[in-house]
Amino acid sequence: MSSSLAGRSAIVTGGGTGIGAACATRLAQDGMNVTICGRTESKLTEVVDRIKAGGASGQIRHQVTDVTVESDVAALVANHVEAFGGLNGFVANAGGGGGMGPYHLLDTDEFLRVLHLNVLGTMLSVKYSAAHMVAAGGGSFVGMSSLAGHIPHPMFGAYCVSKAGIEEMMRNAANEYGETKVRFNAIRPGFISTEIMEGIPRESAVYDSYIVNTPLNDVGEPEDVANLAAFLLSDEARWITGTTINVDGGHHLRSGPDFRSFIEPAIGHDAMVGRMS
Repeated sequence: MSSSLAGRSAIVTGGGTGIGAACATRLAQDGMNVTICGRTESKLTEVVDRIKAGGASGQIRHQVTDVTVESDVAALVANHVEAFGGLNGFVANAGGGGGMGPYHLLDTDEFLRVLHLNVLGTMLSVKYSAAHMVAAGGGSFVGMSSLAGHIPHPMFGAYCVSKAGIEEMMRNAANEYGETKVRFNAIRPGFISTEIMEGIPRESAVYDSYIVNTPLNDVGEPEDVANLAAFLLSDEARWITGTTINVDGGHHLRSGPDFRSFIEPAIGHDAMVGRMS
């Protein structure tokens, strides 16, 4: 536990499941007053009830929010500041993937939807939180990237591009706000055992491609990411800004997972690589 977090406050987007829920739990256990948000209220209330039942020393509240809607994000931050008197940290975890396939077959609207969710959602989070962290005398913003933002993931389309965009946004923001002592970093999870990743069958070529390329020979847990998020929000990380840190069991040392086995059976190899019939 970091004593420097006690009594401070943070927002965690996408806090109703997986990594976001784990981050909120860890921060509340460390004494932070936390607002979680997401689009499904039942998931948010379940996490809030679980954190309260666990005896966390920090307060926890929720707010239904779509991070791609500017007025939603503005209200999220304003209501958090009203509830807790300020804002010291932000974990921009909300995001997701989209339709997979080669770029010449991607649906344009779906591509844009993923960019809006991951890149625009993070930008709006920065836009409405930065001034409050400046007013607090400094703070820490954590963007949630992915292994896919750094090494190729065949057939992963917009997701890779959007996560790389988040990393560059954190570098730019770190430069822009450095003099105000507001820090910006990104976390780059690998395969983490969450609800979303349950869609990958454990007896499949894709799953095997994760394990064989992970030196620690396993998958991570949401708490592994939450531990790093808590550190980056704490004073112990006061001299860390503008960087991206891998939480992937060493997977970044090798090659990305190969999703072609998901696509090829449906459309055939020639169509997948763009050969005209």
